[in-house]
Amino acid sequence: MKITFANNLSSNDHSVFVTFDRKSFLKSKFLEKTEKDLVVGFLNQKSKINSDIFQTFFYPTSKGIASFSLVITKKITKNVEYEILSGKILSFIESKKIKNVSLILEDVKGKKIYEVFENIVSGLCLKNYRFEKYKNFSKKDFQIQSIKILNSLDQKIKQKLMVHIESLKGIFLTRDLVSEPANILYPSKFVEICNILKKVGVKVDVLDEKKMKSLGMNALLGVSQGSVKPARLMIMKWNGNSKSKEKPISFIGKGVTFDTGGISIKPSGGMEDMKWDMGGAGVVAGLMYSLALRKSKANVIGAVGLVENMPDGNAQRPGDVVKSMSGQTIEVLNTDAEGRLVLADVLWYIKKKFKPKVMIDLATLTGAIIVALGDRYAGLFSNDDTLAKKIFNSSNRTNELVWRLPMDEKFDKLLDCQIADMKNITGTRGAGSITAAQFLKRFVGNTSWAHLDIAGVTWSKKGTDFSRPGGTGFGVRLLNDFVKNNYE
Repeated sequence: MKITFANNLSSNDHSVFVTFDRKSFLKSKFLEKTEKDLVVGFLNQKSKINSDIFQTFFYPTSKGIASFSLVITKKITKNVEYEILSGKILSFIESKKIKNVSLILEDVKGKKIYEVFENIVSGLCLKNYRFEKYKNFSKKDFQIQSIKILNSLDQKIKQKLMVHIESLKGIFLTRDLVSEPANILYPSKFVEICNILKKVGVKVDVLDEKKMKSLGMNALLGVSQGSVKPARLMIMKWNGNSKSKEKPISFIGKGVTFDTGGISIKPSGGMEDMKWDMGGAGVVAGLMYSLALRKSKANVIGAVGLVENMPDGNAQRPGDVVKSMSGQTIEVLNTDAEGRLVLADVLWYIKKKFKPKVMIDLATLTGAIIVALGDRYAGLFSNDDTLAKKIFNSSNRTNELVWRLPMDEKFDKLLDCQIADMKNITGTRGAGSITAAQFLKRFVGNTSWAHLDIAGVTWSKKGTDFSRPGGTGFGVRLLNDFVKNNYE
């Protein structure tokens, strides 16, 4: 779907007019008297409408039969509501199998016009995305070809909006990565796909198994030792403010490209979903791409630990003890609690090498977070109240919802172990997401840190306000906003 900006209405397009006060369309220079009369007649019949309305009119013109849609919506109080609205409009247009559209938005008084249009185009683009590269074309599939947005925008705003549209490719990269099947996407292939970041100025370094072994990353390597696909650690660097002497901010992602559970093997039902157990790594890669595409003024480090967890004769066993890069030893009681082992070494590596002022990790870490928060919220854990508040503020602005859960010393003690410094599970049924976060906390030291458990929000079987069924890209918009509003 192509989005452009125009000053004149095309008679060949389906016209969609969005109004909030039911009167502004009467002043619109884009609508003919015929269309205005149709709208007035419709409103006289529907004077008590309180909710969003989509109504299609068909009327004759000199060139044949044209069509016109009216969208009446409640007053919008948050920018993100424009995104949701435009996603609904896109779905409506698709349902009517309309190929070419002119979208007319009333002048929004009291609002920053760029922010309104930024959210309108975001909603259209995000909802339009689909992953169908392995699907043979069917005549039942329908795609909108073009949307022209009509309004009196100056050229600078239009150019800025086109840059914003380009930056959304970061979200689409994340969705692409989580949607790829595991026979296509494995650690080295993940790296290969992400080479696209180099083209926009992101520096990419890759550590192979030999290098990780020399650094003592035995926790990460223990997870991958049952797979024929070798592990990788990918470091992405965006230097958006070369004059700044401040320490960078950093994002760390769990990248288990497929998770069988290892020797502690998962049930077969639903195991195919474990292709997106690299969702955290996908978010970090997509975020770094978005930051570079919009030329963020922040200095940012992204790091992803990439492994495949398989149960062959060389696989890690329950009861094995590994020594992490930090020097702390871990008894692996369950090989399906592997994500925390991967993150332990990556968190420590980033902390020691780059000394960032902030570390935020993302991981599809626990099924327990889905039990607690369902598919609407990500779990937020942090050792820094100020950092947690910043993330929560970005959550409110983007509608990528997070909920903070508690951490304390008594939860931490549940990880203590008789034969090692810690065990990777507590052996108890309760507080699984919290104790997983407590495990990670042991590898961040005094660095300001937050952990986002995104197991419930990375994939949606029914779709969301911003996505079709499949990968959601949750986290890219959230953290892009976090960087923009706190570190630029």
